[in-house]
Amino acid sequence: MRMEPKYVKRRQRALAVLVATLILLVGAIVYIGVSVVNKGNEDYKGSGNGVVQLVEIPEGSSLSELGPELAERGIVASNNAFQTAAFANENAAAVKPGFYRLQERMSADAAVAALLDPNNLVDLLDIQGGSTLMDVSVVGGSTRDGIYSQISAVSCQESNDNCVTPEQLQEVAANTNPAELGVPEWAQEAVAARGADPRRLEGLIVPGSYVVDPNADAKAILKDLLTRSATKFEETGIEAKAQAQNLTPYQLVTAASLVEREAPAGDFDKVARVILNRLAVPQRLEFDSTVNYDLSEQEVATTDEDRARVTAWNTYAMEGLPQTPIASASLEAIDAIENPAVGEWLYFVTIDQQGTTVFSNTFDEHQAATQLSIDNGVLDSNRETVAPVAPVDEAAPAGEAAPVQ
Repeated sequence: MRMEPKYVKRRQRALAVLVATLILLVGAIVYIGVSVVNKGNEDYKGSGNGVVQLVEIPEGSSLSELGPELAERGIVASNNAFQTAAFANENAAAVKPGFYRLQERMSADAAVAALLDPNNLVDLLDIQGGSTLMDVSVVGGSTRDGIYSQISAVSCQESNDNCVTPEQLQEVAANTNPAELGVPEWAQEAVAARGADPRRLEGLIVPGSYVVDPNADAKAILKDLLTRSATKFEETGIEAKAQAQNLTPYQLVTAASLVEREAPAGDFDKVARVILNRLAVPQRLEFDSTVNYDLSEQEVATTDEDRARVTAWNTYAMEGLPQTPIASASLEAIDAIENPAVGEWLYFVTIDQQGTTVFSNTFDEHQAATQLSIDNGVLDSNRETVAPVAPVDEAAPAGEAAPVQ
């Protein structure tokens, strides 16, 4: 039976509609597939919009771990784009921990490059061995910044909005329960015994470079530094090592602070031996560094009047160790007390500006070395009046502190 033309046309039109529908459907599927594949790979263009954000790379973290946070904060458009850029940059593994200045709406490549640029790294807190918590005024007019001032400088470098002042740090140090600040258990009683003295945390922050959160308050910063330092102390085996030297851990840290302030480089273990030998005799330590600690102005030479002052630190006027450390002791100084050199020395003195130090077993030998030091100008004083050198039978100093920097 022959089909009428109008039915053929209808079928042709239906087929055309079907084909068109299929084409549209396939196109939609392809479009959706491409969108799904590309979703999460978005990327901004350029180096940012000028709005600065601080981003932290914690110690032990890799660059790639930062991707989700950057995307969430609008610094990069997507984590996938950032991961691709980080993988493609051969220097990505060399990123350093710290806080970095980035901008919002950066391309992934620009963000990676910014994190590898040291100019974007917020300054670290760099505590040197021998540093004290409080500022030190040196005879002659200069001032050495203390740890509280150094922390403040790092905290305040980005914005005054979160600026922690030295006074705020001192208040927290003086009045917060030591346990709440992360002070090691073996030091808590000694710290608490100092009452509301802001110096009571002296010696408990180990020298080194630290990342400080510019957005943290005074208590958080001190707790972080003290907690990290407590870990460093623990890693030296301080409790067992202290017991081996007939010291408490806190006394070991105190003795190490004397090594830090008295000993030239290379002689830490010998000075440690002098300290331990004198404690064993027993014989007063008589270190000028312990006299200086409580003076309003400091220099290497101390006067008879200074040495006669009875304080919690002056080892000319007291037996044994100072009641607290007098500075932050480096791990090298800690190790020197834990593993002192072998010797019978009871005296030492630096005899020239190059730091040459003579160690002596007898006081007569020490007096001869001390005269060399005086002749070479090591013990010169910048004070307006200088006390005369004590006669041989009136003083027997163990050593002389290195010149105040």
